[in-house]
Amino acid sequence: MKVFISADIEGVTGVTTWDETDRAKPAFEPARRQMTAEVAAACEGAFAAGADEVWVKDAHASALNLIPELLPKRAELIRGWSGHPLSMLQEIDDHFDALFTIGYHARAGAGASPLEHTFSGQLTEVRLNGRPASEFAFAAHTASSYGVSTVLISGDAGICAEASDLVPGMATVPVKRGIGASTISIHPQLACERIRDTAEAALSDDLAACRIDLPDRFAIDLVFRRQAQAYGASFYPGAILTDPMTVRYECANWFELLCAMRFMRRG
Repeated sequence: MKVFISADIEGVTGVTTWDETDRAKPAFEPARRQMTAEVAAACEGAFAAGADEVWVKDAHASALNLIPELLPKRAELIRGWSGHPLSMLQEIDDHFDALFTIGYHARAGAGASPLEHTFSGQLTEVRLNGRPASEFAFAAHTASSYGVSTVLISGDAGICAEASDLVPGMATVPVKRGIGASTISIHPQLACERIRDTAEAALSDDLAACRIDLPDRFAIDLVFRRQAQAYGASFYPGAILTDPMTVRYECANWFELLCAMRFMRRG
């Protein structure tokens, strides 16, 4: 069995402020240690369930957050950004059996976390086939496009609820909930214990039940914070400006959509 882990930091227990997510700030060090501990727990659960390989993608900001020596020796770690459209799932392919998303967070506009966003602060909303979408939604669709099951998520209660709605058979580990600019979190050690145990159990269930049935066509709406960003993005081939802040792109292939996303977000 081969398991892929995509790791973010805003959904890690205790992480509440943007300073804690910024490697240039003193508050970052405790956050990255807990991020590493939660990822290590997910790895341990996967190995306990019989995984032969576990690959981890550091998927926050610089992608240089996880502390390599604190991960299990058998885990393989992908650091930095290659520029590949798979982005937070770089290197996933049809050789993997399952995806874990660790430390994930609520989408922009969800009202579920003080750190909610979708990909970057330049976007106020992202809609996929008319539905507001999170980074998790894109990860789950990407996994399913390769026949990989999305079986586990840990993060804030908001993203766990969205994940359960999108992939009803998957396991969730909510480690905190947001209230305004505050969070209420479970103990860091308890978060790791729950992630480890849930990861092991998730790989024992019916993995096929945790795949999204992809539609025949995809439509993405990117709602930018500034009209100049939307205007620039609208020049991507096939994209249209539907209002001063929103760019739409439609296609029949998921990977093509990811390629368009990569370049339009630079607009």
